Amino acid sequence: MISSLEIPREAVRLSLTTREEEKDMIRRIEEMGGRAAAVNIGGNIANSLPKIMESALVASRRAGLIEQDYASEGAVMGATRDALFQILERSNNLNVGGKIGLIRLGNDIAVCIYVSIGLLHLNEFAIGIGHRTFASLNH
Repeated sequence: MISSLEIPREAVRLSLTTREEEKDMIRRIEEMGGRAAAVNIGGNIANSLPKIMESALVASRRAGLIEQDYASEGAVMGATRDALFQILERSNNLNVGGKIGLIRLGNDIAVCIYVSIGLLHLNEFAIGIGHRTFASLNH
C-alpha cells in the first residue's frame, strides 16, 4: 500500500498516460486494493466547467471509487473544483484538451486535471490537483 502522500502523485501520473498506459496503471492500482479512473476532456474551459465536474463524478462512480452518497460525491466534487481552480487562470476562455486522473486508495482520493491549452499555434499546458480524505473505511 502506498502512503497518502503518494496518492496525488499517482493521480498526476494517471492523467499523463496514453490509453494503453492508463489501463496498465488502473490494473496496478486495483492490485493494491485501490480504484482508479481516467476521462478525457476538451473544449472551451469557461464553458466546460460543469461538464468537467460532471465527468469526474460519473467516472468515479462507474469505476467504484465512491458510493452514490452525499459525502463521497462532495469529496470528488471538492477535489475536482480545487484542481480546476489551479488551471483556470492560465486557460480562461481558451480551448483545452486533456485528461482527468482519479485515484482512491483507502480513505484518500486525489483528482488531477492535465490540459494542453491551445493558443494560436503555440501550446501551453497546465496541471491542477485536489485531494480529500474520507472518514469512512468502506473502500
